Amino acid sequence: MQTTITARHCEISDELRERARSVVERLGLLARGPVEAAVVFGIDSGQQFVELRLHLARGEWLVAHGEGDDHRTALDRAEEKLRRQLDKGSTRPRRSRDIQPLG
Repeated sequence: MQTTITARHCEISDELRERARSVVERLGLLARGPVEAAVVFGIDSGQQFVELRLHLARGEWLVAHGEGDDHRTALDRAEEKLRRQLDKGSTRPRRSRDIQPLG
């Protein structure tokens, strides 16, 4: 899975960048067919935020936004939101195809 980490109007430490990478890897293990992930760190009106975007197979996108006093807290909140989306999606009933015998 390809991962992109971006910082907008702020600087992030290498430690935080590695933490974001490990969060995305953990979430990728829970997802079905992750294709790519993006983590965006930023500051908006003095509040620090993190946006996690996970692109799944078949064109599905999951997006979670977390805010906090620091980027680490915001990352944790966004991770929890995305984890809930993944849990909710895994329990959603799937439409099964009608299987017809050959012949």
